Amino acid sequence: MSDTVTNEPEIVTFGCRLNTYESEVMRTHARNAGLGDVVIVNTCAVTSEAERQARQTIRKLRRERPNARIVVTGCAAQIDPQRYGAMPEVDQVLGNQEKLQPESWGLAPAEKVLVNDIMSVKETAGHLIGGFEDRARAFVQVQQGCDHRCTFCIIPYGRGPSRSVPIGAVVEQVQALVKAGYNEVVLSGVDITSFGPDLPGTPTLGQMVRRLLALVPELPRLRLSSLDCIEIDDDLWRLIETEPRLMPHLHLSLQAGDDMILKRMKRRHSRADAIAFCERVRALRPDMVFGADFIAGFPTETDEMFENTMRLVEECGLTWLHVFPYSPRPGTPAARMPQVDGGVRKERAARLRARGAEAEARTLASLVGREVSVLVEKDDLGRTQHFAEIRLGTPQAPGSVLRATVTGVAGGALTGTPL
Repeated sequence: MSDTVTNEPEIVTFGCRLNTYESEVMRTHARNAGLGDVVIVNTCAVTSEAERQARQTIRKLRRERPNARIVVTGCAAQIDPQRYGAMPEVDQVLGNQEKLQPESWGLAPAEKVLVNDIMSVKETAGHLIGGFEDRARAFVQVQQGCDHRCTFCIIPYGRGPSRSVPIGAVVEQVQALVKAGYNEVVLSGVDITSFGPDLPGTPTLGQMVRRLLALVPELPRLRLSSLDCIEIDDDLWRLIETEPRLMPHLHLSLQAGDDMILKRMKRRHSRADAIAFCERVRALRPDMVFGADFIAGFPTETDEMFENTMRLVEECGLTWLHVFPYSPRPGTPAARMPQVDGGVRKERAARLRARGAEAEARTLASLVGREVSVLVEKDDLGRTQHFAEIRLGTPQAPGSVLRATVTGVAGGALTGTPL
């Protein structure tokens, strides 16, 4: 294929939503620096497969764009910069701190690998991120990094220690987004329930959310990204009970439903903690819907241990499951534990996803006939307050919030009629 010259920076993003938002920051920096014929590959390190796909993509990009400048960044590049720096297809490697600094993009690379020790970073990046998903939903980063050391996870070594964005800066960003027309904001981070200890006065996540909602009364809808069920503070409990603008959908980082596996993962909650959390939330807010992350086939997991995870779906009343077969990450304690056969891992992941699909179908069916609030994403497609996808039959204004009656379920999504 002949080389394609473009005046717009191209970005290829792997991994989490945080990477997606940071890609937009890099796009702005590269554009402001006058970089046109550049391809930025924002990598992920959460699984070996994600890294393999990134390297494959880099080689393919070089074949397609022989004259473009290829810059590789993200968690995989942060953790193993020399590996990517050694690839002949790569022009420069930037670390996760460097990629968000405007000055990293304005100069010709003095050295191919520009990656500092992420564990030495004590400040949040001097930016906040907002404004994606077709003008429907905005995301604001309130926290970065992680101080925990789950035995399966390499991400703290790619993202650095936990650090929080000052509450005033979060409020200013949300005020600007609401003024720009956004009706829903999602607060995001690597480990958002650890928000606050590094800030003056050591505010909690709940205190930050309470102040945010009080200071931006015109914001109709607020969501939180993945929560650790053992780290919910008193203010957040009160908001769950009393604040209608906090959407009735919480996504939990559970990972497993067996106590021995949770202990070997070095998680901070038990099976009973997860069940008690969901029961308490539902007692406060009966219409709450839960999502959860799970790893299937973690080292030493027996059939009985896996069945405990399968049963947790019903015992917690979970709806939206994100399931990953365990992927060993070199340098993590779990990679040195006795491994479960790869085929067994995939089979367990498929069974857990099927259990999740059953739970999702039950939730969707329970909504038929109800009146729901819908944030329109594009055309006639939107999301209810429970994050269920719904088709309204006729195109609506993207970003608008409207009431609708759920008329049925088709193709894994609700159907509805605007009121």
